[in-house]
Amino acid sequence: MTSEENRPSPDALLAEAQNEKRGKLKIFLGAAPGVGKTYAMLSAARARIAEGVDTVIGIVETHRRSETEALAAGIESAPRQSLIYRGLPFEEMDIDSIMQRKPALALIDELAHTNIPGARHRKRYQDVQEILDAGIDVYTTLNIQHVESLNDIVARITGVTVRETVPDTMIQGANAIELIDLPPEELLQRLKDGKVYIPEQARLAINRFFTPGNLTALRELALRQAAARVDDDMASYMRRHAITGPWPTSSRIMVCISDDGQATALVRTARRSAERRQAPWMAMYVETSRHSAQSDSQRNDVAQALEIAENMGGETVTVASEDIAGEILRVARERNVSTIIIGKSVRSLWSRLARPSVAAAILDRGEGFDILLVSSGEAKRSGDRRAEPRDGRNWHLNWLSYGKSALVIAIASVVAAAVSQAIGIEALPFIYLIAILLITYDVGLGPSIFATFLGGVALDLLMTAPDFDLLPVHSHDFVAILFFLAVGAAIGLIGDRMHRQVRATRRNAARTQALYDFTKSIAAAGTLGDVAQVTTRRVAAALDARAAILLPHHDRLDIAAAVPTDLRLDTASNAAMDWAWRHGKPAGFRSDTLPGATFYGLPLMAGGTAVGVIAIKPERNAALTAEQNLFLSSLAYQAAAAIERARLVTDVEQARLQSETEKLRANLLSSISRDLRGPLDQIISMSRNLHKRWNEIEPDQHQKLVISIESEAERLDRFVQNLLDMTELVTGAVRLSRQPIAAQLLLSNVLAHLSRQTAGRTVRVDCPAALPDLDGDPALLQRVFINVIENACAYSPPDQPISITVQPRGAHLKITVTDRGPGIPESERERVFDMFYRIKSGAAQNASGGVGLGLSICRGFVEAHQGSIKAKPGDNGVGTSIVIRLPTVMTAKP
Repeated sequence: MTSEENRPSPDALLAEAQNEKRGKLKIFLGAAPGVGKTYAMLSAARARIAEGVDTVIGIVETHRRSETEALAAGIESAPRQSLIYRGLPFEEMDIDSIMQRKPALALIDELAHTNIPGARHRKRYQDVQEILDAGIDVYTTLNIQHVESLNDIVARITGVTVRETVPDTMIQGANAIELIDLPPEELLQRLKDGKVYIPEQARLAINRFFTPGNLTALRELALRQAAARVDDDMASYMRRHAITGPWPTSSRIMVCISDDGQATALVRTARRSAERRQAPWMAMYVETSRHSAQSDSQRNDVAQALEIAENMGGETVTVASEDIAGEILRVARERNVSTIIIGKSVRSLWSRLARPSVAAAILDRGEGFDILLVSSGEAKRSGDRRAEPRDGRNWHLNWLSYGKSALVIAIASVVAAAVSQAIGIEALPFIYLIAILLITYDVGLGPSIFATFLGGVALDLLMTAPDFDLLPVHSHDFVAILFFLAVGAAIGLIGDRMHRQVRATRRNAARTQALYDFTKSIAAAGTLGDVAQVTTRRVAAALDARAAILLPHHDRLDIAAAVPTDLRLDTASNAAMDWAWRHGKPAGFRSDTLPGATFYGLPLMAGGTAVGVIAIKPERNAALTAEQNLFLSSLAYQAAAAIERARLVTDVEQARLQSETEKLRANLLSSISRDLRGPLDQIISMSRNLHKRWNEIEPDQHQKLVISIESEAERLDRFVQNLLDMTELVTGAVRLSRQPIAAQLLLSNVLAHLSRQTAGRTVRVDCPAALPDLDGDPALLQRVFINVIENACAYSPPDQPISITVQPRGAHLKITVTDRGPGIPESERERVFDMFYRIKSGAAQNASGGVGLGLSICRGFVEAHQGSIKAKPGDNGVGTSIVIRLPTVMTAKP
């Protein structure tokens, strides 16, 4: 045995790990009411309380049984929710009070109970699921007739169809099931003694439901369910502990459903078969061109059956094809299906003649598959439904359509009578066949058959002209008319089928085009707001509804987009949307959770997490059809993916900005530590010399040291001023105090301020006298030119001149500062204006050890004046020219 064979199943271990965070569910299962489920549950709860387990009664129905009331007495009960329904008061379990109390164990009776409208969920088992998700253990009770997959079997046994059912996934997810068994004789005696129902109800129950045969059969079902659970527990234990066994891995079951009234029964049969074989299963529906003409009840039946299949843990597949049997076999082969379950339905004689049986076609072509043909009485009981799927043809009387058919045949008859002499009597049937084809395409099969009959009569009359006798004169005319009727009927049938196929193709094409347009639009959406806007517009237009996208923000949902834009949700709808987002399940209007809300909420799921909710309110408060639900699910899936993508883009951008910020911070700290250290070291060193060696230093050196200290302090002051200026630029706190400034006076003040830096250096200023004044902030512009000229001094050899030229250029002044230094490489002339950037190549990189803020500050101040600053090569390609353009008073913008 290999090590892999000894390895525990990863799926089993993962499921066990996930269940650790969830509350544990124990179901007390009985064959019928009165076997003692509630009593057993309360007894088990008493034992847990004795062990110190914090236990609360969520809801327990004692039915006035004294022994049950005695057990419930003394156990803390959570407050109940009071509801008014049809003017009468009712009490239901209050989920919020239980979750706020947060006990270790909650006792919740009657798992299959249907809640009063106004409660959060439609079914009590959904309440239990929410409580389990909160990490609270639950004890509950259930009768076997309420198990969804056994619903049809119970109906056949007892003759009673149970409306309150619990999905099989609920039973499968239970951590423990305890069978409460009682022999039928003892249960009947309890009924007679009045321990289950009051005497009158007990008498009716014994005569209708609680017969010995029914109780025996229900008891057997309960025992089988418990035995199957034991098998599942054993298999799960063996997988978790890597115990080898005969695992059934090759079986896969597919059930094929249609709108014939037995889809739900077939789904339950498939579920039971899959459970016995421990095999995966799926439900498949083939949508043909007849689907568009089905009644709402037929479509809802199919949608309900598919929903039940999903609730029972099966996979659902819907495909479009005219070849039902071929499509079923194709999917079965692709999915490696071993067993196909199909329904045997009752068909009329006309249906058998018009269409071959799907079941017969599968049996004939399904070589290699185990085919289970199920006969169900459910379709027969439906009364007005046929067992086979309806062909969608419009046979009902529409007098306008039939009148139009008669008119077309009359026109064809006039044309035929007019041309009969020219083309001969033999060609007349073709005129009528063309008319029949047009009628078929325009108004459907029924009027086309009617037109065929009228055309046959008209053709007969034309053939017997001028006597116009209904009986043909010659036998070959009689045969010709019969052939005409047959061909006309065939044209009607084929044309109608083709017309329905075209309509189905157009409908599918429209749906595909809508999805394509949505995909294209949403792919172009770059932000969350764009995604929300595109989604709401598409949903509102496609479903003729009001729609909104709600996205989470600070642990609450906010409307990101809505159609109409002023749409607001009421309190109940907001609560439904919040529940849908937090639990990842639909809620609101006509759903199982908070159905009283006016909006239906569908969570947008991405990677198992709800990233938002789409809220929908149909204009006429009509429930969404199966097709609309499918379309909405497709849109919701793509919208969720787009929202996730937009968030990832935002996160990446934030990470990039964070990285850039960290890089700038590192550069700033590095530069500050170096540039602060330089002048500070000089000031400290010279100050110590003056302090400790005052008497040893010559008096004339005192003055030099003081001047040097002052110079370094000014250098430090300029550095700090640069930091402050950059802070103002980054935060947008720069405020200009504009006033007219003479360029010559501005440059004179700057050079005076830099007298120490320009000492011993030639500075040439070419500034004409007749120049318009600059319009700007004198202090900021002075700092600009101080930085530029100081840079020129730092990068130029001391014996090389610095030139400053001022030239009028239209509505601006062009001021150029040129040095004779090593110059700036062309690839770095733009980057020198970036924050903290220092030249990395050439001789200029070591010319100055500045922090790299000066030119960046210059650009910020110049652009604040609506000017520009650029770095260009110096005269004859030597050195660097910094060219600054500033507006004059006549053109300055406010």
